[in-house]
Parts: sequence; structure tokens; C-alpha cells
Amino acid sequence: MVAAPCARRLARRSHSALLAALMVLLLQTLVVWNFSSLDSGAGEQRRAGAAAGAAEQQQQQQQPAAPRRERRDLAAHLPAARGGPGGRAGGGGARGGGPGGARAEQPASRGALASRTRDPHPSPLITLETQDGYFSHRPKEKVRTDSNNENSVPKDFENVDNSNFAPRTQKQKHQPELAKKPPSRQKEHLQRKLDAQDKRQGQSVLGKGPKEVLPPREKATGNSSQGKDLSRHSHARKSGGGGSPETKSDQAPKCDISGKEAISALTRAKSKHCRQEIAETYCRHKLGLLMPEKVARFCPLEGKANKNVQWDEDAVDLWRMPANPVRIAFVLVVHGRASRQLQRMFKAIYHKDHFYYIHVDKRSNYLHRQVLQFSRQYDNVRVTSWRMATIWGGASLLSTYLQSMRDLLEMTDWPWDFFINLSAADYPIRTNDQLVAFLSRYRDMNFLKSHGRDNARFIRKQGLDRLFLECDTHMWRLGDRRIPEGIAVDGGSDWFLLNRKFVEYVAFSTDDLVTKMKQFYSYTLLPAESFFHTVLENSPHCDTMVDNNLRITNWNRKLGCKCQYKHIVDWCGCSPNDFKPQDFHRFQQTARPTFFARKFEAIVNQEIIGQLDSYLYGNYPAGTPGLRSYWENVYDEPDGIHTLSDVALTLYHSFIRLGLRRAESSLHTDGENSCRYYPMGHPASVHLYFLADRFQGFLIKHHVTNLAVSKLETLETWMMPKKVFKVASPPSDFGRLQFSEVGTDWDAKERLFRNFGGLLGPMDEPVGMQKWGKGPNVTVTVIWVDPVNVIAATYDILIESTAEFTHYKPPLNLPLRPGVWTVKILHHWVPVAETKFLVAPLTFSNKQPIKPEEALKLHNGPPRSAYMEQSFQSLNPVLSLHINPAQVEQARKNAAFTGTALEAWLDSLVGGTWTAMDICTTGPTACPVMQTCSQTAWSSFSPDPKSELGAVKPDGRLR
Repeated sequence: MVAAPCARRLARRSHSALLAALMVLLLQTLVVWNFSSLDSGAGEQRRAGAAAGAAEQQQQQQQPAAPRRERRDLAAHLPAARGGPGGRAGGGGARGGGPGGARAEQPASRGALASRTRDPHPSPLITLETQDGYFSHRPKEKVRTDSNNENSVPKDFENVDNSNFAPRTQKQKHQPELAKKPPSRQKEHLQRKLDAQDKRQGQSVLGKGPKEVLPPREKATGNSSQGKDLSRHSHARKSGGGGSPETKSDQAPKCDISGKEAISALTRAKSKHCRQEIAETYCRHKLGLLMPEKVARFCPLEGKANKNVQWDEDAVDLWRMPANPVRIAFVLVVHGRASRQLQRMFKAIYHKDHFYYIHVDKRSNYLHRQVLQFSRQYDNVRVTSWRMATIWGGASLLSTYLQSMRDLLEMTDWPWDFFINLSAADYPIRTNDQLVAFLSRYRDMNFLKSHGRDNARFIRKQGLDRLFLECDTHMWRLGDRRIPEGIAVDGGSDWFLLNRKFVEYVAFSTDDLVTKMKQFYSYTLLPAESFFHTVLENSPHCDTMVDNNLRITNWNRKLGCKCQYKHIVDWCGCSPNDFKPQDFHRFQQTARPTFFARKFEAIVNQEIIGQLDSYLYGNYPAGTPGLRSYWENVYDEPDGIHTLSDVALTLYHSFIRLGLRRAESSLHTDGENSCRYYPMGHPASVHLYFLADRFQGFLIKHHVTNLAVSKLETLETWMMPKKVFKVASPPSDFGRLQFSEVGTDWDAKERLFRNFGGLLGPMDEPVGMQKWGKGPNVTVTVIWVDPVNVIAATYDILIESTAEFTHYKPPLNLPLRPGVWTVKILHHWVPVAETKFLVAPLTFSNKQPIKPEEALKLHNGPPRSAYMEQSFQSLNPVLSLHINPAQVEQARKNAAFTGTALEAWLDSLVGGTWTAMDICTTGPTACPVMQTCSQTAWSSFSPDPKSELGAVKPDGRLR
């Protein structure tokens, strides 16, 4: 009798403990799910079970595709769609179909699939509500010819989930030591210790006076007094960022870190140094030692000043060159590998009377080498002796501008009047002379573009009331903060034109406003979009502000706002779209003065750049070579093969072997070895080649041994992909499908695969894309088939009448079986078209020849050939796809290949999907019929006058 109450008490306690444990587990799950739902993008669809009836179908049709906090109402009445002739598509809404512009269903269960041909019920599909392929949660916007009063944060910020950034790839089993509660310490003691550390380590904020050190913890050594060559020949410092996450205990923090955002940042940070910096920054902010509480305002005006400029483009006196024209310092902040586009833009803006200061991102070593090379040709061009990793939204970009300003002001031999920042994606839309005439008329003005909306809303959506820290090339959000009192915060575009007086004030002033604003914006997201606006509006120079940055930016919010920067910023951002030929009329508008436009990408569309070039400077002479060609480097030997993926390295080597076989078969004559070669080493360089804005393939420069003379030669091979999209024969009466493609790195903003050529390996996650013409609402079935006819995935897509693009990444189990895959598209189970893609077996693993055990693991397909939980074997007879046991056995044998047998298998697969178009030599050769690369029209060594930089003309220009 006594034991029973004890047992009940123990049971109650155990029950309470279990409930508490379940509650903790639920909270952790919600945190991870919340971030995962944001990570899925605006197009991710929530899974749903199979529909049981018409009412349930209608409910599923009205489910949103976006994450829970990004929902938008769908149409109340959606047309019913059938999964086949009298058939029913199985499963619920698919994950990830939204951004493609259509709603893809999860692959159906075996039972549902088997009943497709006899189930009379329609599919529970969800339509898309967009005309450009992006399923957006945002309200439809009015089309604008010029939406330049936009910045890089979504206009409908309130609808975007920025609430929680939990770890994406790390499990939260063990919290870092930094997250544990330390012993309490006195605020005064902490302040003394932190101040001492600041003195030892150097200033980490953007600066507090004329002697401030920028970039943080690095000393910029180059200026004009040290000579031009010192600036040009300085090399980048070794990057210390990155690396794998450390598991050792870090130094205990100086306060109790309790904020969920700071804890999340600590959990996700990779390096020990970054975690310590996060902890120290958080503690200093928590104790009130980091942010200014009040800032002095020195503007004598009430409200916001905005000088109006008179603009009559047809006025003759507007373009009359004054007796004392202004001189401009162009600051080019560039990154990436598009050296030819940069050179073309530089050629268009160059004039001997102006100055050009170029900063190349710390991670863009190839571009830095190219810039150093062409800058030596001109006395008025210099390259920064320091380099920073200027991530999107980071404080590093503002640091770059401020350091550039100080450098330019210290160059006493450069008497410039205006500071203009540009990127390689900009291009002039009026001539240099017109720009100089205009600025000379308004030489005392500063041109910045403000956001033009409610200031409180701008602060919220821009995240100015949040604390950010940049480290590990990431902007970490650490919590809330207050806007300093006494000033008006402003912001907008981070592209501007500033006069020398204001630049001197910003760079060297030690007054309360500049000092504290540099401190405040050291921990701000997108600081360059607000710092200069806020300082100017509150400074003695406030009456010089013109609300116009003289640019036009191609904002398309429906396509450009997709939180595409989550991997580097704890926030959602937007990016402008590239201009296309149909946008040319926008450059000729006369509503307000504009002199530059952005963005342009020759890799996306070069025709529009050619149109602008001709508009400004006239056409090139007839017969000029290379005007419709574009080359962009993707690999250069000095970068090292560690910068290549195993997939790329594998395929580049295969391209080389196939090119040499073509040379042997087409150039070799009986009894001679003068055109027979043996490949030597890794590729020397790789370029993408485009002609008339169409991808033409890869150009591989490589070293070989000529077997006739046993001497080294250097060749370049052109490999072009074969057409893999094929319309069904006989063609169906379904006419909406225009094209289908499979690849990785899908850019929904520009609606193309950034992985040009679709180089795929067994561990890649392919995306299927379809392009549609206008027509009625239709439902299509998409089926993925592996090389031995195993159906890997199938799903239905409901395509609305206005949809242009759809894309979907089926959640396939890896590794994929190497070989040629097929993606079939059917309408009412009648074949419409199919496209093929190659999953290449790897000859390299970690840049070394693959080992037998690695080959077996990567090349045998997923366990039990199960690409998904469901089996689709019952569909094989319906689609007449028969699995041949001999073919399966051969695939099993192929998976064990290494060495020359593996290379032969790979080359046979690559030869079926790629063509060796041509080969040339870059230097002397023993092959008498081998053409020289510089005399071809396709080689990266062929003439390219539009991007080549030559001598300065008598009028001071290059173009």
C-alpha cells in the first residue's frame, strides 16, 4: 500500500520529464524547420498527402508554394487538371517546384502510379500566378520604365521571413563553449579589457580619424608618393578565412550570450576567430559599449534638402564644355572572371584627362592579374595595393570605398573633382564629354539616390535597427539595436557621384557626426546604401544633395528578389536584372539626367552592350572580327587545380583526349607522326565561348608532346555540346513546350543555368527546366530515366497559360548512376519531347586519380537502385522502358573501372554528348597543317577588337 503512492509519484515525475524533453525537442525542431523553410526560397511547396476527394483537392489547390511566412493568397478558383487520360497523379505538392513557375507534384506512390490509367479523378495540382516563371509571394507590381528609386532589400520586406537563421548544415547536438554562461563580470573591468585589446589588435571599426587603418587589421601601403609601379605590382595577401568548423572549446565570452540570433551565429560560424569576434561584439553591444546613443547634427536646414538640377537634354548650353572642366576619379570595384567585359567598359569610359583607381576582390586572382597587365599601359590608371573580400551586403564594401577615398586624396598628382564608383556590370549610356559638361555645371553638388519612401519602414526593411558583424566572409545578425538620436537616417542606392569637398569631409573629419557614423555603420548590413546619404544629410554639406545618382538600374522585383544571398548574409536581399536588347529604349529617356546603367553581363547578353557601344561611338568598320563573339575564362593555370571540381577536372581531361583524337584523324597522314600527340599534365586554361549570345562550348588550352619530334607544344581544343532536346516523332498536337534542359546552378533571375554545358557528376543534384510558349492551361508529366532504364522520378506540373519557365529539382538519392539520362515530357501520357544529359563517371577524386573503392562507391548508383522511397517499376511497361539484365550487369562492371578502362568508358560517354569541333596551336608546331589559334575565329587567342586596349587616340579616348 505504501509502495503504490510512491510508484504513482515516480510515474508522474517521469511523465513530466518526458513532456519537458518532448517540448525541448519540439522547440529545436521548430527552429531548424523555420530556417529550412526560409532556405527553400519563395517557390518551395509544402508536402501534402494524396487527395481523398474533391473537397480535399480544392483545399490542396489553394495551398501556397512559399514558406509559411511568405504566403500569398492563390486564386480562389483554380482549374482542375488531370494527370493523364482519365488518370490521377499521385502524391501531394512537390517541394521546390515554385520558383520554376509551375507546381510539381511529389512522385506518386506505387499504388497510385499503377492506377493512373484507370483512376478517373483529377490531379490535386496548384497553379502558378506569374507570367515569367517565378512563383512569387509578393503582390504584383506596376511595370515601371525606370525603378531606380529602389535598393537591394525587397520592397515588400514585411512579407519576407528574416526572423531566424538557425544552422543549415550543422546539427545542434553540442553548443559551442561560447554559448555557455560565464561568470558575471563588472562592466568597467570589461571595458578596460576590451579597450586594451583594441589597442593591441588595431581598430576594427571603419575609422575614427585621419590615421585610421583600413582594411581592418591590414595596412594599406600604396599611394601616389610611392610610385605607380608599387601600386601595380603588389600582390594579394593570403586569405585567412574559411576552413572547416572547429570543434575545440573557444575562449569563454565576456557576458551571458542569451540572444537567439547571436547563439545561432555562434553555432554556424566556421572559425574560432570569428566565433570569438561574434561573442566580443555581442557583449560590448549588450553592455552599451559599442553603439553611439546620440549623434550631433550639423546641417543648418530643417528637413531634408534636395537641390533640383535643370534638365533639358536638347539644350545646347547643357553640353557646352566649360573653360575649366571637372576631372573625375573613377573607382572601379570589380570581381569575378569577366575580364573582357571589364576591359570593354573601361575602354568606353576612358579619357586621358581623368583618373582610374581599380580595386579587385581578394578572391578574384585571375581578374587581378588581367587588371595589373592592362593598367601598365596608362599613366592615369592605378590598382589598389590592398585587396578586400567585398561580399554582398558587407561592411567590407564601405571600407573599400573609404580607403579608396583616402588613397585618392593622398595622390597629390591626381587633381580630381568628382568621385564615381562603378562595377564591371556598369556601362555608360552617354559620352564622357557629356558627363563632364554636366558635372562642370553642377560641380558643387553631390548625387545620391534616396529610397523615397517612409523612413521608419526603410530602417526596418534595411535592417538598420539590427546589429551585424562581418567575419568569415559572412554578415552575421546578432540582435537588435537602436538608431542614434539627433540625426535623420537616410539611404538608397550604393552607386553615387560625390564631389571632392564632401569626400575630404567623409575621409578625414574627426567631428562627432563622421566619427560616430563610421562606428555605427561598421556593424550595419548594406552600409554603403546608407552611410553617405546619412552623413551628407546631417552634415554642413547637406544643401549640396541631389536626389539622383545619374544612373538607371534594371530592377525586376518579381524575378530579382529571392533571398539569393542567404549563404553570405543573414537577411533577404535583391539584385537587379541584366539589360536585354528590348530595354534599349530606356536609355533614351529624357525625364531625368542619367549617364550610366546597370546591370550588364556579356555572358547573358552581349548584344545590348554592342548596341550601346555603337550608339555612343559609332559602329566598328565592316569586317571587324569578333564583334559577336565573347570569351570568358573559367580556369587559369596559376589558380591551381584545387579551384576546380573533380567533375570539371574529369571532363576537361576527356575533352583534351577527344580533341587529340580529332587532330590525329583529320590532320594525320599515313606514315607520319607529325600530328600525333600525347597529353601532358592538367589543362592550362579553360574559356567559355559564345557566339551571337549562344553558348558554343569550352575552349581548353593544354600542353602536349608531339610524338614525331618529342617536343612540347601548346594547343587549344574547342568542344561543343550536341543537341540533346528532341521533339517526339510523330509530333504530338501539344505545342506549348519550346525547350527543355537539365543542369545545376539554375539562375531563376536570368532564367539560365550558370553551369554552362551542364557538367554533372554522380554527387550532383540536377534541376529540370522547361520553357513554354503561350497557350491554354495544361498538365504535363515529367519522367526521369537513368542509363539502365530505371525510372528515378516522376511528377506532374500544371502549367498556367502565361507561364514561360518551370524548373524543379527532384529529391533523388545519390550517387546518380553514371551514363546518359533521359527526361521525358508527356501530355496525357502521349510523348511530347525528351532531353538527355550526361552524368559523368569521375576519373579524379580530390584532384587525384580515383581509387577502386572510391569508384565503386560513386559509380554504382544508389543502394538497390532506389532513387526515391517509391518504386516506379510498374511504369516501365506503360512507357515501353524495358530493363535489360545484360545492360544492368555491364553497368555493374563499369562501376569497378579505374585507369585507362575508366577513361575509355568516360570518353565514349562524352563523345556521345560532345563534339570536338576544332583544334589549333598557340605557338610553334611540328604539324604542318595545324592552324594557328590567332588566325581562327573561335579561339580565345583570336582577335577581339571590342575588348582589346590599345594606344590613346589624339582625342584622348580609346574608343
